[in-house]
Amino acid sequence: MRPSRLTRSLRVGAIALLAGTTALIMIPSVSYAEQFVLFDVTFTFTKADADTSKPSKSHYYVRGKAMNPDRPRNWTSPVDYRNGTVHIRTEVIEKPAGGEPTTWSICYIPNRGQGNGYGCTGTVLYREKGVYEQDISMKSFWENDAIVWSEGIKQMDLVIKDNSGGRGHAHQRPDSEKFFPTKMRITLVQVSAGSTYDPSLVPNLPRESGASNGTPKASATGVGR
Repeated sequence: MRPSRLTRSLRVGAIALLAGTTALIMIPSVSYAEQFVLFDVTFTFTKADADTSKPSKSHYYVRGKAMNPDRPRNWTSPVDYRNGTVHIRTEVIEKPAGGEPTTWSICYIPNRGQGNGYGCTGTVLYREKGVYEQDISMKSFWENDAIVWSEGIKQMDLVIKDNSGGRGHAHQRPDSEKFFPTKMRITLVQVSAGSTYDPSLVPNLPRESGASNGTPKASATGVGR
């Protein structure tokens, strides 16, 4: 018995559907990292700088043109950076000899805050010159909920400290010569939720090998300014 015209049409349709489904399966998925450099600053910081920085001592302020002018206003949508990670690259270019443990609090100063009004993460605790890298959840650091992330970030405050905790400002140490002068390059890259940091997307970044993970600061209690 010859197949009817309807049967032949159904067979052709099924074959076409199967071919289309196979083609869809064979198309490779496209994924890429959603990330942006919030700031990338190289600076020398002396004891005099720490004593005279205003409004707060031991602070290096990243604002104005030092901030990425193309940073998003809304960190929650359409790309979710608020629930992503921050990649912190800390390059210690110059540091006094002696291996004194040093760290920098890194504080997000928002356009609009709530509660405490700002939140802080930090670099690794380092003793020597070198490059230290770390990835930190944007949900884990001190007072991260004190920022209205949909309103964006106005500036960043960097605060040099010893290893004693949140209030261990280096300029207050009687042996401050163990901390100053220093020369730093600190780079912050914001990575969206579900993405992975990609160093190849960061401009002007040396392709060094052997960067250390250092000793990350605890997730942040007592890290504030």
